[in-house]
Amino acid sequence: MASHPAAPVSLPRLDSPLAASVVDSDGRYDGIVPDESWAAEVKRLARERNAVILAHNYQLPEIQDIADYTGDSLGLSRIAAETDADVIIFCGVHFMAETAKILSPEKTVLIPDERAGCSLADSITAEELKEWKSEHPGAVVVSYVNTTADVKAETDICCTSSNAVDVVASIPEDQEILFNPDQFLGAHVRRKTGRANVRVWAGECHVHANINGDELARRAAEDENAELFIHPECGCANSAIYLAGEGTIEPERVHMLSTGEMLTAARKVEESKPSSKVLVATEVGMLHQLRKAAPDVAFEPVNDRASCSYMKLITPAALLRCLIEGSDEVTVDPDVAARARASVERMIAIGNPGGGE
Repeated sequence: MASHPAAPVSLPRLDSPLAASVVDSDGRYDGIVPDESWAAEVKRLARERNAVILAHNYQLPEIQDIADYTGDSLGLSRIAAETDADVIIFCGVHFMAETAKILSPEKTVLIPDERAGCSLADSITAEELKEWKSEHPGAVVVSYVNTTADVKAETDICCTSSNAVDVVASIPEDQEILFNPDQFLGAHVRRKTGRANVRVWAGECHVHANINGDELARRAAEDENAELFIHPECGCANSAIYLAGEGTIEPERVHMLSTGEMLTAARKVEESKPSSKVLVATEVGMLHQLRKAAPDVAFEPVNDRASCSYMKLITPAALLRCLIEGSDEVTVDPDVAARARASVERMIAIGNPGGGE
């Protein structure tokens, strides 16, 4: 018998004195000032819905600060699954809310603006992955967690940026691997494992891809004592390893880190080198959490234009609208969710999955 996506729950609208919002010239929900009255109303509405608010590290600072939990998408989804909340409000992009639904099928999952997509997740579709698999029968499919539910369902095992090397290393060395969708993370995995049989899909996050090697080299030369926190998704990742190998940048300055690992490293820098500077190569929203984690360290972006417009669709007005109207709900076909959940659980069984994107 064929299964179908669960029907939307149609949560009742809640009354709120701050209900009015408008759409600005960029198409974002606007018209709400994130002041104390907004924060109090968000908390009140969340209590009425028995909702937990999750915010990804790349969200606007005011969204991060109002959330019950802030972090990477997988870590947040796992936390939400353990709470007694009936409703998950996921302030992030769409595939992240899908992951939360996959891990919490009994909960209602809302995203404050369903238009919040992801260029990396859109780099590969389930149909494209099926075709790739047909060209390489017997290959093991390893998919970055930053993929859609449909792609996860066609995946043997998922990975995060912090455990991608461990996931690939857990697969027999003579086994061909199809790694998708991020080409920069895939190159990092190839380099760390030394495996030639890892085929890499040519996908990318447009924000991370635009943080390039020339920019990194210039900033590193300008601040010769600064540590470098580099996300493996960045276009500058391979350049950083090359420059370190050539001696242009001291190797000990270069740290390839997931978002979760950046926070751990930030605290260590504050303990050992207070009042120092760190150059950060990832989406600029991460700077807010880094500065909170280590306030005595000066964190600066390698590229201050590295801002994800999809992430920034989740505005204070969008969050308030979501809580008042009970929109926009995210559903996943039960069969797809079951297959996708299996690929995530295989990753969790290997360990260290919480370091995130």
